[in-house]
Amino acid sequence: MVPSVTDAPTLGDGLRLARTHSGRSLAELSSVTRVPSRYLTALEQNDFSVLPNRVFSIGYVRAYAAALGLDEQLAVERFKRESPDPSVPLQPPVGVAFEEVKRYSPRLIAAGLALVLAVVGWNVFQRVSLMRAPEPSDIATVPESWTLGAVPGQAQAMRLTAPHPAPPDQTVPALYITPGLEAELTGLDPASPEGIAAAAASAPPVQKAFNPRGAIHGAAASASDVVLQARKSAYLIVRMGDGRVLFARQLAAGDAWRAPMGVAATVEVQDVSAFDVYLNGEHGGALEAAQTPLERLNARAQTLGRQAAAAATARTEAARTAAVRAQAEAQLQTTTPVQTAVAGATGG
Repeated sequence: MVPSVTDAPTLGDGLRLARTHSGRSLAELSSVTRVPSRYLTALEQNDFSVLPNRVFSIGYVRAYAAALGLDEQLAVERFKRESPDPSVPLQPPVGVAFEEVKRYSPRLIAAGLALVLAVVGWNVFQRVSLMRAPEPSDIATVPESWTLGAVPGQAQAMRLTAPHPAPPDQTVPALYITPGLEAELTGLDPASPEGIAAAAASAPPVQKAFNPRGAIHGAAASASDVVLQARKSAYLIVRMGDGRVLFARQLAAGDAWRAPMGVAATVEVQDVSAFDVYLNGEHGGALEAAQTPLERLNARAQTLGRQAAAAATARTEAARTAAVRAQAEAQLQTTTPVQTAVAGATGG
């Protein structure tokens, strides 16, 4: 497990512990990162005065952390905290002098009061100008000349009939299904409950599907059949056959790593129960050991994929054969009564 750069007392201690854990020398890491050994030594000893300008120093920290399998951003942020940039001067606080505010405050208060009085006076003037004395309603002067069952302005009375039935509820039109399309695609006759029930009974159970719940690292979805998803926070290290680190990161709960196909590597974890294995998008259990060859997981995924394809083909052929047999039997049952009636009519 690679030590985290944030757990060490200083940045240099974290880099030195990570290098000791990897078992590589400064010369080897200098060749990998193309950073002179004296600068790597200065970083491990926290002697930042030896380093060149700040842009190159940050690049050296990022390259060294990446070669050790550490988080590059965390290492750079810690370098900036432990070695602040001396070229950036401290800025004085920005604000308005108290004396300036004290000198102009009476004028501002007076202007605000004048504005408030003007708005209030305008609203009072508008309300007073719109006020009118109450007048009697025109409806009160019209005499009541209608009677029960009569409509004002009409000579004949209104007649009430029996109530009409309620209008029908709004309905959604039935979904249109192209005839023969479902049977052509699945090999099952939609009008045959027996064939549908037999296909459902012979189908394998559906496993839990992969559900992304965090960051996804590794290969693209189209170039991977194996996915490792963390149940809880845990380290995941993938080493190549020659000892190089292909992937090393502490995954949070829900994060996942897609394994590339055709790569000879070994998956190393500290807690096997912290990761779920998904093969072809379906749950394939947990890791079997702390060190698992990646070729074995890819081989399992390919075997399961071939078995699923063969089973689906077999089910389709069986369902299609059953549908053809049922159609032939139905035609035979329809033809037999017709032949019997013809034979009776001819005296046979």
